[in-house]
Amino acid sequence: MSEQSGQLRLMIVDDHPVVRDGLRGMFAGVSDIEVVAEAGDGLEALAQARACRPDVVLMDLRMPNLDGVGAIVRLRENHPDIRVIVLTTYDTDSHIARAMAAGVSGYLLKDAPREELHRAVRTAARGGAVLAPSVAAALINLERAAPSGREKEVLRLVAKGLANKEIARCLLISETTVKTHLKHVFAKLGVDTRAAAVAVSLERGLL
Repeated sequence: MSEQSGQLRLMIVDDHPVVRDGLRGMFAGVSDIEVVAEAGDGLEALAQARACRPDVVLMDLRMPNLDGVGAIVRLRENHPDIRVIVLTTYDTDSHIARAMAAGVSGYLLKDAPREELHRAVRTAARGGAVLAPSVAAALINLERAAPSGREKEVLRLVAKGLANKEIARCLLISETTVKTHLKHVFAKLGVDTRAAAVAVSLERGLL
């Protein structure tokens, strides 16, 4: 927040200029929020964040050079005080899971009304979380379908290329128990092979 004006400093990141123009217009005249920077991809966003130090970033996901999730991860590493809200057209489980795992403060869709965007920026700046209703519902479903702690341990060892017998030895459990854990993991992730289980787990940020 600017010490002189008391305004929240906002950066808009989207690879479509017309979207950036529209978003900038939605914040025009808002007394407590100032758009201080824009970027057309993740790499430009990182450079602008260093130069302008925004309080909150509205971040698209699909962009050239460096996508939204990649930019979020690096922003959180280099500027942990900057809050990031995903603003996208994509609300699939994989997109939501990857963004949440990267450490976002919110996930909204581009059809969000003006007032909701204003509230979201203010909430994120205060350290709160903001989610579109469809995203909140998807997160609940993802949590229900997430592997348990022991199942994740088995998955991690599968990802390392270990066979069931080796996994059993590492975890001090029987090979039958390993197979049972894998059966449950396959059912929760909707897959039927070890490779698919690892791929989906990585996509969802479970590993």
